[in-house]
Amino acid sequence: MRICSFLPSATEIVCALGLSDALVGVTYECDYPPEVRGKTVVVETRLEARGRTAAELDAQVHAILARGESLYRVDEVALRRLQPDLILTQDLCQVCAASPEDLSAVLGTFPTAPRVLTLAPKDLSGVWQDILRVGAAVGRSQQASALVAELVARVERVRAAVAEAPRPRVLALEWLDPPFLPGHWVPEMLAIAGGEPLGCRSGEPSRRADWAELLQTRPDVILLMPCGYDLAATCAEARAHRWPPGWWELPAVRAGHVWALDANSYFARPGPRLADGVEILAAIFHPERAPVPLCAGVAALVFQGVA
Repeated sequence: MRICSFLPSATEIVCALGLSDALVGVTYECDYPPEVRGKTVVVETRLEARGRTAAELDAQVHAILARGESLYRVDEVALRRLQPDLILTQDLCQVCAASPEDLSAVLGTFPTAPRVLTLAPKDLSGVWQDILRVGAAVGRSQQASALVAELVARVERVRAAVAEAPRPRVLALEWLDPPFLPGHWVPEMLAIAGGEPLGCRSGEPSRRADWAELLQTRPDVILLMPCGYDLAATCAEARAHRWPPGWWELPAVRAGHVWALDANSYFARPGPRLADGVEILAAIFHPERAPVPLCAGVAALVFQGVA
């Protein structure tokens, strides 16, 4: 089987099922596991991201979508050369990854169109179901079932470990300028890890907020997890950001409980590493109870306490 992945999470799922050799095409963002680097890129972005601030990237996204254009460009020549049997894409967020609409014109010229499997998880259960669907599509149902069982067991171990702990009030930010609150599986992850999510609900899309609303939440913990950013980029963005009046008086900021996270690896991509994300959150909220300690390189305190 020859597989092309149009989203990083699908790339991770295919490799977790032991089929990295069958993966012939990936996106410009696919960087995990390391063996996918160097594979043929079949999806590029139209965004000019290098050196851009969060506000500039947001403006680019709105301008491109307002023109009725896609944020992604499918390399028709490369795709035709690779002749995949299966293409994995998504229908959840037009900002996050290429969608079936990006494929339609290209596949219309193929003499025999490959199978297209569209993923659209809205919560953790949906992510686990998509792993099973990919497993069935690639002939690895048994491996997919074993992987899902392992991931669910890890998440449930966290839930049990923190069940009786006090729940800190948690403000998570999926984007900083303008501020966005996370949706889909992230609020569920926060709750399982022993936190009380503020302003966001599981299964719903992320939403734009305003600073007046966010400052009123008075959180105990703040998580900075901008979509598409790794830990280093999140730290840099947080330290360069012009925070609104009232920010430095928030309880979480004064106590030094503002965390930068590697959203790209553990929160934004609906794949196997979401289980790692739940463990990371538990280690932040309840280090004395968490079944897995906080490791270097996954999270970092952004500010020292100012109390």
